[in-house]
Amino acid sequence: MELEIVNARSSKPVVTLAAQPKSSTIGDLKTAIGSAKPKYKDINRQELRQEAKGKPLKDEATLESLGITDNTTLYFKDRGTQISWTTVFMAEYAGPLFVYLLFYIRPWLVYGDSASSEVSLTAHIAAAAWVFHYAKRLLETIFVHRFSNATMPLSNLFKNCSYYWGFTAYCAYHINHPLYTSPCSTQVFAFFALFLICELGNFTIHVLLRNLRPAGSKERKIPYPNSNPLSQMQGLVSCPNYTYEIGAWISFSIMTQCLPVALFTLAGAYQMILWAGAKHRNYRKEFKDYPRRKAIIPFVL
Repeated sequence: MELEIVNARSSKPVVTLAAQPKSSTIGDLKTAIGSAKPKYKDINRQELRQEAKGKPLKDEATLESLGITDNTTLYFKDRGTQISWTTVFMAEYAGPLFVYLLFYIRPWLVYGDSASSEVSLTAHIAAAAWVFHYAKRLLETIFVHRFSNATMPLSNLFKNCSYYWGFTAYCAYHINHPLYTSPCSTQVFAFFALFLICELGNFTIHVLLRNLRPAGSKERKIPYPNSNPLSQMQGLVSCPNYTYEIGAWISFSIMTQCLPVALFTLAGAYQMILWAGAKHRNYRKEFKDYPRRKAIIPFVL
């Protein structure tokens, strides 16, 4: 069959694909487009739709399964230069690690002569917690995460890094400031312990999700708790990794009693609630037997 590929925005012709069998997949079409248009050789930057403002078609879907017939018009979107998710995460998470340590290890570079040789115990614990969190994220990126999408637009890298690196500098500046006032030790140790529990819970869920998807596949299954007690959150919400992540940052906020950290927590929680809501709806749509759960906050949201 012959297919006309046009630009989703302008409807201008991109390429005409001839002699495409019904068994061809969307991935096959993207490969053919890349051969005809070298600019789009990286199929990850291509997006094909059946309608100009429709949803992206999955690479594994066949023309026959989508009801695509001869002389059908498909709509093309250029997603721009792509970068691997692993590279994105490494850049996002390495920055906060080194930016925070700059304020903690070399305070005189930031505060000048006002930098004090006396650093509070809370500042030491906060630095250890911050480094632990982002070192964990880096190691998970390398050894744990399996991504359903190989890449993301390069332009998003600068936005994401600005968010993480900028908030890190904002938080680190105040926690390591010579005039920083530490809360009582009971508050610090209690919420540091809760922070560690939430971090372990987050790691538990990441491993659970990794084990659901065989290496090199995009297979999706309903996640269920296992024998690990911290995995039981999975039976209550669809995105327990976000639940634990928010819990960790709430704990860090109370532990340091620092307003910038609370603002960072609020911004992150807002974004994770949006992500969790979308993932929860996708789970319910994809799996007819999906169990009754909330999206991110047990029994509430």
